[in-house]
Amino acid sequence: MHVRWLVPIGVGASCVAHVAHAAQYMTIKQAQHAAFPAATNFVLDGATLEQATASGAAAKIWRARNGEQHLGWIVEDRVIGKSEAITYALALDANGAVLSLEILDYRESHGGEIRLAPWRKQFVGKTAHDPVALNQDIKNISGATLSCRHITEGVQRLLQVYERVLRVKVPG
Repeated sequence: MHVRWLVPIGVGASCVAHVAHAAQYMTIKQAQHAAFPAATNFVLDGATLEQATASGAAAKIWRARNGEQHLGWIVEDRVIGKSEAITYALALDANGAVLSLEILDYRESHGGEIRLAPWRKQFVGKTAHDPVALNQDIKNISGATLSCRHITEGVQRLLQVYERVLRVKVPG
């Protein structure tokens, strides 16, 4: 006698679960010191935060200083990737040009390639007067399209906040 076993297709597949991988790549303090190695202190700017928040922006804004010299700004912000928050830090020099973009926390299961240096370096030197558009000035990463799009839009938004709020603020 010959026995045949019938195993329904997909039985094993129903046991597979998608797991989100949250990772902290850098703290805000590490991002501050990486962007402004000459800074002696970082001053959280509450008044600027209120103005920037009214403009639809950032979680926190710090002034980078070396003694009394204003070196620039570092902004911690969040955007949604596909469905989870991405926390990033954007460093701007005293004239509003991007010095660095750092991915601090990434919670999505896919698209973490946005934290790689070649993709982030595309933003360096950009100002509010430069085009910053995904698939035009900023290259997309296949499999990370929403993360790329939302980080690019976040950087555009923060450059406009610099133009409207930070540029006119006299460092003191």
